[in-house]
Amino acid sequence: MPKKLVIKVTAGADAPERCSQAFTVAAVAVASGVEVSLWLTGESAWFALPGRAAEFELPHAAPLPDLIDSILAGGGITLCTQCAARRDITEADVLEGVRIAGAQVFVQEAMADGAQALVY
Repeated sequence: MPKKLVIKVTAGADAPERCSQAFTVAAVAVASGVEVSLWLTGESAWFALPGRAAEFELPHAAPLPDLIDSILAGGGITLCTQCAARRDITEADVLEGVRIAGAQVFVQEAMADGAQALVY
């Protein structure tokens, strides 16, 4: 059974290197055939909105919109329910393919047989 990688990214533009690392690892894992679930929490929640990833810049890093496209093409992206609510983000606001779900779903995914969880 292939492993599932559950990645929680807690950083956004406030910690660009940590943020970029999470998206890069998720995209590389998807490209490698790993089942990936990327969770946007804290300041990374803003990247669930159209156009916000294009504003992110980090020298020598892959463009965030490209990484998001790669992850959505072969994996899943989830926006934390509470993080969305604190930012007045609704399901109608997010990129196509991004879901909003809470801690219970994260725990289920992270604790599933064959799952590996990483937090950035």
